[in-house]
Amino acid sequence: KCWNHRHKPPCACASRCQGVMEGLLTRCRALPALATCSHQLSGYVPCRFHHCAPRRGRRLLLSRVFQPQNLREDRVLSLQDKSDDLTCKSQRLMLQVGLIYPASPGCYHLLPYTVRAMEKLVRVIDQEMQAIGGQKVNMPSLSPAELWQATNRWDLMGKELLRLRDRHGKEYCLGPTHEEAITALIASQKKLSYKQLPFLLYQVTRKFRDEPRPRFGLLRGREFYMKDMYTFDSSPEAAQQTYSLVCDAYCSLFNKLGLPFVKVQADVGTIGGTVSHEFQLPVDIGEDRLAICPRCSFSANMETLDLSQMNCPACQGPLTKTKGIEVGHTFYLGTKYSSIFNAQFTNVCGKPTLAEMGCYGLGVTRILAAAIEVLSTEDCVRWPSLLAPYQACLIPPKKGSKEQAASELIGQLYDHITEAVPQLHGEVLLDDRTHLTIGNRLKDANKFGYPFVIIAGKRALEDPAHFEVWCQNTGEVAFLTKDGVMDLLTQVQTV
Repeated sequence: KCWNHRHKPPCACASRCQGVMEGLLTRCRALPALATCSHQLSGYVPCRFHHCAPRRGRRLLLSRVFQPQNLREDRVLSLQDKSDDLTCKSQRLMLQVGLIYPASPGCYHLLPYTVRAMEKLVRVIDQEMQAIGGQKVNMPSLSPAELWQATNRWDLMGKELLRLRDRHGKEYCLGPTHEEAITALIASQKKLSYKQLPFLLYQVTRKFRDEPRPRFGLLRGREFYMKDMYTFDSSPEAAQQTYSLVCDAYCSLFNKLGLPFVKVQADVGTIGGTVSHEFQLPVDIGEDRLAICPRCSFSANMETLDLSQMNCPACQGPLTKTKGIEVGHTFYLGTKYSSIFNAQFTNVCGKPTLAEMGCYGLGVTRILAAAIEVLSTEDCVRWPSLLAPYQACLIPPKKGSKEQAASELIGQLYDHITEAVPQLHGEVLLDDRTHLTIGNRLKDANKFGYPFVIIAGKRALEDPAHFEVWCQNTGEVAFLTKDGVMDLLTQVQTV
């Protein structure tokens, strides 16, 4: 739906501007997650362009964003090259828009837009994990073979483990998960008391798996980012409560991101334990087959069911079959690992007792790719609003055009937004490629998926000036005054 008043006199538009803005705000507020984090993790910052929030008076310019050479600022993005080996939408879009760049089979360079989105996702994950008592740690990726041999997973994992020897002949693997390492760490603390439990320890780190056939871009690679949490409780009952607590936090996370998910019963696989659930995003390219009952709350990965089973085991109703992408996995481990490494605590009676464990994973880079797979169109990236690399993109007039006089106005609008809306400091990008037409730059903005695109076109020359505002997540367009734009953007929530 588009309110197009290009040919009406300014007075007619002014009378409707407030109503249009209020309607747009209402629809935007209805989105599951119209929000983003306002601060960026900082690293090395070139003097002319800031990847973190810029100092007052500095502007984030699109022409300064690093992209692969074939996507530089003198070109308009083309999505015509749809190679046969790009087998899913998210992989194709992320490569074509310049979010990732291939390094080797199953490994990708994560480029600036993707890093910004991932850092935001990590912050949301941190909030959810720390809200339930999680404490962040960081364990080595290099894991000694003897830890894995103690649990027999050195052999059980087979070729999936990336193995190596150091100069002294000592064997290691690059960890795909850290049950052994964290349990050995807890076991090394010899005087733990039940009063200190539970421990909920988690990390967000690179993981490695020697995939026989890497595919689907970030959905199935050899190197990836994962959030893995390990919990230690004083009793099975307490461990079950912790298990439910973490599962609820996962549900809260995916709801906050606005992603449609289903929690399903799952197989424990090589991790082990007695209870397991997966968090799946239903999508046709998913590699997992799911069975969901529309009558009750039953849902399961079909690998846990008898293939001949046609009805729901809970209510005997018919099962609906679908496919999904696994983005989270939880396990109740009991004493599987604590018994091997002797991870004990002193109970209320003063006796040594094995800790009850759980482990909980979230595929960080997989969530990013799966979200793009689920939310995007065939030609345009769409993000969960919380994770969009930038919340707004401002497009000034083409150099030499009749509207060039409005360039100063949109520059002033940019400065006003970044100064008056604190949560958008460092979240607004100025498309300074003024040798390109507004139309070409709007096409690019649409493909990148900025939640808001603000254009200084013909109506920016009116009195008062009206800016063309595109809300990408609703597909709506409105013409708003400077005050209307500010009222709209101040409603963007932060986490």
